[in-house]
Amino acid sequence: MKNLLLQSSVPALELYQFRPRFVVKTKEDFIAEALGQNALHFVQQHLIVNKSTTQIVYEQTDLNKIAAERCVDGMVNLLRFNDISRIDDFFENANKQLEEEGIFIGYVQTNKQRQASRNSSKGVITRSLMSCFDFLLHRIPSKVNYLKPIYFKITKGKNRRLSKAEICGRFVRSGFTILEINEDINGNLYFAGKKTGEPKRDDTPSSGLIYKMPRLGKNGKIIGVYKFRTMHAYSEYLQDYVLKENGYGPNGKPANDFRVTSWGKIMRKFWMDEAPQLINVIKGEMKLVGVRPVSKRYFQDIPEHLQELRLKRKPGCIPPYVAFDMEGSKEGALASEEKYLQLGYKDSILTDFVLIWKAARNIIIRRKRSA
Repeated sequence: MKNLLLQSSVPALELYQFRPRFVVKTKEDFIAEALGQNALHFVQQHLIVNKSTTQIVYEQTDLNKIAAERCVDGMVNLLRFNDISRIDDFFENANKQLEEEGIFIGYVQTNKQRQASRNSSKGVITRSLMSCFDFLLHRIPSKVNYLKPIYFKITKGKNRRLSKAEICGRFVRSGFTILEINEDINGNLYFAGKKTGEPKRDDTPSSGLIYKMPRLGKNGKIIGVYKFRTMHAYSEYLQDYVLKENGYGPNGKPANDFRVTSWGKIMRKFWMDEAPQLINVIKGEMKLVGVRPVSKRYFQDIPEHLQELRLKRKPGCIPPYVAFDMEGSKEGALASEEKYLQLGYKDSILTDFVLIWKAARNIIIRRKRSA
């Protein structure tokens, strides 16, 4: 069986004997033949390929057999991640092999690219049916716990569906920081990142229909806020990256957020995704109306005087900007929250009833929609 890696001890040049002379192939030749010149150019932008401390991954075998010595500062994976059965283990072992701030480069065919490559010459109805069949065959079984073993035993992990958010989220969760993403190389998405930490294995990535978001509650206590899923799996690890690349949009949320699914956008628009938050209300962690429960990352971007006021109150299901009919932008949402907090509303059923009535009026009559 071939070795998984061209080890760092192997010279940069490989000799292949032909008649009547030798032909010299470099690591760059391997990449160009396997992935194409455009992919090679992407790789060359991030690391020096032919030096001895660059590893080329060209076959999936048992990564645990590879010595976990951090002796390389660059790694290029020639195997498409759609065909790797244990992606998290793969990333974790790559992390072990790389020096601190070592560069890793890989590629994947995303769901969007997969659909475009298969259905470009088909009609609308045919494309929809094929996409639905592909989703039922490759997506659901790979995520449902009792179907997973059967799915991977049959498929061997080959040709699985992966979203941009999932593969990038897995990558970041495994101790890497994304440097660049290129979605226009031979119908695949290429990503480059550097090792900046150890893999996170003390958490449980969300993947179900209903999930709990860690959010700041009253007095700074972390609570799990229930919502219907509107994002791809592993999206929670990408908030810093999305904000760094795109900042906040006019709706007060991350702009151009590729983590949100197509059906998720519809659910968000009509607040359907927030219905499970009633569980938090029953548990006494939230109110029906109140400041939005936010992440630690978002909380850092809130003015300090509002931070102090926010932590004194329970968050709510319906944000103040809806009741006050204000803009749902980041500035509008914060202004409405400041108005709500400074008015000194008491945590009472009567207060909630008045604000809910105002919110319902704005939603039904004035067609107020979620930010």
